[in-house]
Amino acid sequence: MTTDTVNPVLRVAPAAPAQAAAHFRASLAFHADVSDVAAALAADGDPGFVLVDSRSTESWSQGHIPGALHLPTALIPERAERLLDRSVPVVTYCWGPGCNGATRAALALAELGYQVKEMLGGFEYWAREGFAYETGGGPERRAPDPLTAPVRGGEDPVLCHIPLSTAPPPTDCGC
Repeated sequence: MTTDTVNPVLRVAPAAPAQAAAHFRASLAFHADVSDVAAALAADGDPGFVLVDSRSTESWSQGHIPGALHLPTALIPERAERLLDRSVPVVTYCWGPGCNGATRAALALAELGYQVKEMLGGFEYWAREGFAYETGGGPERRAPDPLTAPVRGGEDPVLCHIPLSTAPPPTDCGC
């Protein structure tokens, strides 16, 4: 092994600081974090956006974020105008990082003239962080995943009586 071997991380040099700042600033215009969405929804008053769950009815019934609007991706062209106001930004989500349904929903909404962001992590990371969600049986919460959830003081999470591990996403989540 020679001393001039470059490690895989630096094989392509990092962008100049100004380029990196422009890239990451632009990324924030397209994405929202589950913690930021939760904080905005928990604050008093209007959060300033509509949260759209782009998954199938089956997936929605397994669990969804309180206050979210259920609008499966395939139905956006025919229902968005009736359900959404173009002057209000939209934040889309689907199952999680392994699903591009929220991206496809955001694209469909943007093509119809809506301001839109995608919530990174989707429902999976919402639940992993221990935020409350609703199912067909009412409000629930699962304990935050100790490996991935941020540390929050003073919370006493209630365990969900239907753990997400027993309700895997369907083969076709509909988003």
